[in-house]
This record gives sequence, C-alpha cells and structure tokens, in this order.
Amino acid sequence: MTATKDEFFKPGRLSASDKASITDRTARAILAEEATQLQSKTERLRRLRLEREAAEPDPAPKKKKTKRTA
Repeated sequence: MTATKDEFFKPGRLSASDKASITDRTARAILAEEATQLQSKTERLRRLRLEREAAEPDPAPKKKKTKRTA
C-alpha cells in the first residue's frame, strides 16, 4: 500500500449537501459539548453555593426603625 500524491492532494469533490451535512454535524457536536460543560459548571457552582450557605450562620434579623414624629 503505497501512498501517492494524488491521494493526498486531490481529494474527491464533495457536493454542497455533503459539505452542509458535515458542517451541521460538527456544529451540533460543538454545541452539545458546550451545553454539557455549561450544565456541569452550573451544577458544581450550585453545589458550592449551597455548601457555603449551609456553613454560614443565619444572619440576625435587623431591628425595624421606628419613625419619629416631631
């Protein structure tokens, strides 16, 4: 099996629909990967926020200010 320059430098022509299909498939794969990464990041940050809130003591309620009438 010898490789010739024709195999490397003259690929077969692709039809417009084939090019569109390849582009569409690639774009969908990238979007799916980004969505997965975003969801995992959101879950991680939510978990950290809930842990931090659980570790903090509840803040003391503020006293209500009364209006002074002159």
